Amino acid sequence: MRGTGLRWISAAAVSALVLTGCASKEERAQSAGETGNAGWSAGADTIKIGLIAPMTGAYAILGILQENSIRVEMDRVNEAGGVGGAKLELVVRDTALDPAKAVQASNELVGDSQVHFVVGPSLSAFYNASKNIFETNSKLNCQPGVGTGDFGSLKYGFRSQDPNNLSVEKLVEYLKAKGVSSVGLVYEADDTGKAMDGYLKEYGPKYGVEYKGYQETRNDDQSHRPYVDALKDAGAIIVSSNASGAKTMAAAAESGYKGVMAGTSGLQNVSFLDAAQDMAVGSVFAAGNVEFNIRDRATWKPGYRAHVEAVEKKYGVVEGPKSGAKMPKGTAIAGDCIVAFAAAAESAKSLDADKLATAMEQLNIPDTETASGNTIKPADHEFYHMEDIHVYQWDKDADGWFVTDVTPQS
Repeated sequence: MRGTGLRWISAAAVSALVLTGCASKEERAQSAGETGNAGWSAGADTIKIGLIAPMTGAYAILGILQENSIRVEMDRVNEAGGVGGAKLELVVRDTALDPAKAVQASNELVGDSQVHFVVGPSLSAFYNASKNIFETNSKLNCQPGVGTGDFGSLKYGFRSQDPNNLSVEKLVEYLKAKGVSSVGLVYEADDTGKAMDGYLKEYGPKYGVEYKGYQETRNDDQSHRPYVDALKDAGAIIVSSNASGAKTMAAAAESGYKGVMAGTSGLQNVSFLDAAQDMAVGSVFAAGNVEFNIRDRATWKPGYRAHVEAVEKKYGVVEGPKSGAKMPKGTAIAGDCIVAFAAAAESAKSLDADKLATAMEQLNIPDTETASGNTIKPADHEFYHMEDIHVYQWDKDADGWFVTDVTPQS
């Protein structure tokens, strides 16, 4: 099942990887016994894991999807004997898109000695306001909803999202390969938008693609038509991965824009298809492995398929009311946080934050054995790297929406 050339951190970590779901039910049950005999005890009946995310309000879907995938992987861990014999228990704190609540929740969870791992707070600005709390209090944390910032400088923070700089570079590489000579950006005037602007200034010249500039949107915009009109001559427009990106796609459809609409991983969401409708045909997005709308499930990575099908069975799917497009009611990159924590704890045979952080840095879990279908190799505190980033294209036929992997081949 595992290639002999792979570098594994320990026999215990190998056995923990059965939790990713790539094996059959019988194989997982057999390996669970191996994990249960790993020779260490967590010293408690339960290990608390915190989730800080928007669970209510306009962006609650993000927190709900993260929670669902986390619970699926926690169930898998617990069914296999837990971590050091202890069952994982989830503690959820709602930010309601309020940075102050994110900071409050971070302070609360780092102060709880039973919480050994925190997922979130989601969104770059919220994590930027909270990350020093985790560093100062030596609390291991994993971020599946933070696209910008430097994780390599952190001791306890790890990112399980495709970093926006890698996604932007992959997009610009794709656009160049397709003969697109210019690109513009429509994005919020926030930390992420400013970072995206910087990435395009860097990667545009690198690949010979002219950067037409950054149109900064406002939260109270009724329409993004003026921003699209300002970039009408650009061969491609990159839009926000947050809620306002849908407005940009709708404005592009209204204006009759003929260029390529592009973005990062947020464009996999059905809200963009509902807003843009047929304008989304041919739009592309860069992301880690996202195979759900590739129709032939036999081609999916086995761990990803097992995770997604478990999410479908337990929580169902999200279906766009206008587009009819579907996505699983979970986000597998959040599940990867649990996969990595379990593997690191089994390797370290400890819940000590320093030992866990060191064990996490040494992980090398192949893409066939993770919830997301991406390799987890966080020596630099980034789970995913350039080779994990794909470019997908949205299309539609008589059977509905689907994606095709159009990643440029080096």
